[in-house]
Amino acid sequence: MKLWFRLIYFLIATWFRPRIHNLLETSCLSFRVWPTDLDLSLHMNNGRYLTLMDLGRLDLMVRSPLWRAVWKNRWTPVVATALIRFRRELRCFEPFVLETKIVDWSETDVVFEQRMIFEQGERAGQVAAYALIRAGLYDRKARGYVPVEQLMELTGFVPDGKPAFAEGRPFSEAEAMLFSSPRVKRR
Repeated sequence: MKLWFRLIYFLIATWFRPRIHNLLETSCLSFRVWPTDLDLSLHMNNGRYLTLMDLGRLDLMVRSPLWRAVWKNRWTPVVATALIRFRRELRCFEPFVLETKIVDWSETDVVFEQRMIFEQGERAGQVAAYALIRAGLYDRKARGYVPVEQLMELTGFVPDGKPAFAEGRPFSEAEAMLFSSPRVKRR
């Protein structure tokens, strides 16, 4: 229940924020660590980082022209891979900013870079957590992922090319290695 209040507030506030026209823009959301975000060590729970990062990706989608197509076609956002590095703990009531941007894409999915950054105090500007997330939009009617090229056409976004993303290759290689492992069941 505690996350529903944050989600409802986020959805209401989103309509008052400026629209995103370029899918390579960075979304910045301000948060504060609440007591309900804490684990037994009295810092933000590891799972909560990823939950709040969902809101950053949702913010990019809702504030861009992409949202209408997603809503109209009932496409479902699906995360395929998440790689996160926890650098510094976020403590109770500590304010931070979540930055989200698209840094790479393939035929059917995009890679988001997400950073949680301390907003105030002696650690202001330091990164608390860094994540790379590979996600796509699933079309249940077509039983497949929506091509990124189609998503870009729907938003009117025509990139000059992919952004320079040095971490992209090692991230993709690590993902491929995990996916090809005999311990991971393939469908």
